[in-house]
Amino acid sequence: MVYAKKSLGQNFLIDQNIIKKITNQTKIENKDVIEIGPGKGALTNEIIKKKPKSLTLIEKDTSICKELNLKYSKHKNIKIYNKDFLKFDVEKVIKNKTVVFGNLPYNISSQILVKMIKMKNWPPKYTDLIFMFQKEMAQRILGAFNTSNYGRLSILSNYRLNIINKFNVSANCFFPRPKVESTVLLFKPKKHTIKIKDLGNLEKITSMLFSNKRKMINKNIKKIFKNNKFVNNLNLKLRPSDIKPEKYYEITRLYEKIF
Repeated sequence: MVYAKKSLGQNFLIDQNIIKKITNQTKIENKDVIEIGPGKGALTNEIIKKKPKSLTLIEKDTSICKELNLKYSKHKNIKIYNKDFLKFDVEKVIKNKTVVFGNLPYNISSQILVKMIKMKNWPPKYTDLIFMFQKEMAQRILGAFNTSNYGRLSILSNYRLNIINKFNVSANCFFPRPKVESTVLLFKPKKHTIKIKDLGNLEKITSMLFSNKRKMINKNIKKIFKNNKFVNNLNLKLRPSDIKPEKYYEITRLYEKIF
């Protein structure tokens, strides 16, 4: 018997209606599919029913991996990796037009999303990401300009992805039962984006400016650009939340030109 590990943020999805609803968000038949953190395989079982071309499971928990290997040993099109996804080179195994599912551990969900956003080759090989997050985290990812949830994560996420808010999931659909609700989001890669050489620079700039979210940007923008003339072309009395995503992308591009 495998029990959920709190250290790995495990909450196993047990509601069959929700499981079906997740797998119905996109076409799976004859597609290459990756599932991040399959756990005991509840979502995996439903994916298999929809006849994917191949299925790759990436699971950090060694004891769960042993169970998965036994459970799916007869399926020749299933490959299982006992790996920490954050350290795993997913670009080496992902195939063209792959669909990626993940009931993500709450404690590393944003890091997993950022990893998928920062793919070296863009557009990426995946066509759809169907991820479940803690509801509060999902709201931060969706956070539109001029809303309280607008911030670093929404600016980075919207740079490369179209994001669709699909549905909320009650805490009662999991075991053990978490203290919060969850939300399923669907992400589709944008083919054309404002050209930024290194997304790490966008992360750096948004991190510095949002470190003092309620204060004017004057001090932090000068730390980024020193005494560069660019500072004169920006309203330094603005707060980070007053700046539209496109402006952050523009600032990042200019930073890359100068440095």
